[in-house]
Amino acid sequence: MTAYGTHRPNRLIDETSPYLTQHAYNPVEWHAWGDEALYKAKEEDKPILLSIGYSSCHWCHVMEHESFENERIAALMNEGFINIKVDREERPDVDSIYMSFVQMTTGSGGWPLTVFLTPDLVPFYGGTYFPPEDRYGRPGFARILQGVRDAFVERRQEIEAGRSKTLQRLEEAFSWGLAPGDLEERILDQAHDRCYQQFDHRLGGFGQAPKFPSSMVLGFLVRYCRRTERTSARRMVEVTLDEMARGGIYDQLGGGFHRYSVDDRWLVPHFEKMLYDNALLARAYLEAWQLTGNRFYRQIVHETLGYVQREMRDPEEGGFYSAEDADSEGHEGKFYVWSLEEVESALDSETARIFCDYYDVTAHGNFEGSNILHPRLEREPYAKSLGMTPEELDRLLAGAKRRLFEIRRKRIRPGLDDKVLASWNGMMLTAFAEAAFAFDNSEYLETSLRNGEFLYSEMWTGDRLHRNWTKGRARLNGYLDDYAQVVEGWLALYQATGDPVWVDRAAEVTDAQLKLFWDAEQGDFHFTSTNHERLVIRHKEFMDNATPSGNAVSCLNLLRLHKLLGRSDYLEKAENMLRRVSLALQRHPLAFGYWLQALDHYLGPVHEIAVVGTEAQRTPLVQVVRDQYLPNKILAVASGEDDGLGYRIPLLAGKTSIDGGAAAYVCRNYICRRPVHTPEELEQAIKSAS
Repeated sequence: MTAYGTHRPNRLIDETSPYLTQHAYNPVEWHAWGDEALYKAKEEDKPILLSIGYSSCHWCHVMEHESFENERIAALMNEGFINIKVDREERPDVDSIYMSFVQMTTGSGGWPLTVFLTPDLVPFYGGTYFPPEDRYGRPGFARILQGVRDAFVERRQEIEAGRSKTLQRLEEAFSWGLAPGDLEERILDQAHDRCYQQFDHRLGGFGQAPKFPSSMVLGFLVRYCRRTERTSARRMVEVTLDEMARGGIYDQLGGGFHRYSVDDRWLVPHFEKMLYDNALLARAYLEAWQLTGNRFYRQIVHETLGYVQREMRDPEEGGFYSAEDADSEGHEGKFYVWSLEEVESALDSETARIFCDYYDVTAHGNFEGSNILHPRLEREPYAKSLGMTPEELDRLLAGAKRRLFEIRRKRIRPGLDDKVLASWNGMMLTAFAEAAFAFDNSEYLETSLRNGEFLYSEMWTGDRLHRNWTKGRARLNGYLDDYAQVVEGWLALYQATGDPVWVDRAAEVTDAQLKLFWDAEQGDFHFTSTNHERLVIRHKEFMDNATPSGNAVSCLNLLRLHKLLGRSDYLEKAENMLRRVSLALQRHPLAFGYWLQALDHYLGPVHEIAVVGTEAQRTPLVQVVRDQYLPNKILAVASGEDDGLGYRIPLLAGKTSIDGGAAAYVCRNYICRRPVHTPEELEQAIKSAS
């Protein structure tokens, strides 16, 4: 029996988060996180049961069905606790604090996250998924509820006595033990070597199963390969990207990546698709294409961004949605998997035979009796064995994939989480803007411009940024990640368009970020703003998790804005931030990949390139910049007339067209070489400055 239709809706019915509204018909008396629930806990002197998850989380759905729809368990929850449900994607501040508590007390973490708090929000017991009754070596949730309630009543003094120690341990957990150090190129070398030690040389990625896409580390390794030309760095990038794109973690029919792989060979994913993963991986494949020229990587970029445009974009406003669920029709992955009979009935016999051979479709299947599509054969040898050219095989497989894709479109899709998050939109904006520039793609540019304008008009108020936008309404204070990622997206949009309004907006939001988040004593950023609600601690985040550290992205933004605007205060802050984490970069590179990208930029060389002339005159020169992998470039363009841009962007100061034609200036620290006029001269000037 499901709860829908059998219970009156609880308080979550009025929320905008799809994850919260999924629980609106539970018999549990849920509250959203807010003043009402927190006041009630103090007024009634009851412990808080805090349940945190997200809409595309498979085990969150399992726990809801098993426990939160269970009348007996719901009665225990309602009688003994103030029950609060939190969407971790809306409230990463709450999630991060209480996840840290569970990790430090149990040694592991994950979602659903289940934490018990005193009325003043101090955690005293927690875990992740609990089955309704004892099984899987886990205590049953009903027994947990009774035990925690008894402890709160009978051992209250003991719980209160541990309060200060718990808060101290939480503070220490977020201090990260950072120690300052020098900023030298050897840090990049040591980071590379440590990555190599943990690299899976056969299947790509780092460590054992489960395997997560290490997008930030791959971004560092691509840059390091360009810097040093070390084949080991290139191998780590290529093996990982090849194996992921050929695995089940990649949607072979519709494009886009699932969250992670439960095995070590990228075959069986958790099937949810997250906006941020696809933003970060699109950039990783784009940069690898720029470095290597491998057309397969270019194809993956187009397929991934095509999936986002097709399925993950608000057609009216231009915002990007957050996620697609792992489950459909009550089963994980059902939308994506195939039986042999389904493939054979969709294709002619010869095409079906070849397709099934190539994509590992069998009668017994490779996933719970069904088949996850993944190429198991090498393209050229298999084509030769069939008496076909590789191109003929490509055409046959492409036609089969189109047919199966159209059939799949008629299936019931996984649930869509349609909330729009500022930070995740900033990441996808960066991916589209960088692809628009690299491919000279007007469709991607239009997508970027619409999203950039949406973020400015709908989520920026003039003095602060909102976190969430749903159904026409922006809400919740933005976090550090929101500010950092939106600024990065706007800077990427400036590189793609040359329109200085995006630099102005990036600086406007950065200055607000400094006012609201900067810790002048330590020289880095808090995760929450000064006008945020008071939680048990005010914490900072330095390590990359599924997304880049907000401090790391901010550091790179400050470095880029320093070059664009000549702001020495930005450079000073970025230098201090890098020194703060320099030892951590050497010891734990897999957790600090985006910081390593920032350090690579800081150490240079940074290619400062000004191109002036009419748009038509500039095009051949700008094309030279498009055609090269220059991750640390600062490109500024102008008409060549005295339009005042030199006052806003110092790189353009004094730059004029020559003899009525376009001119390009390659500079370092605003000291420029003589202007060049032809693509060949510009290419040589960039090479000489590298």
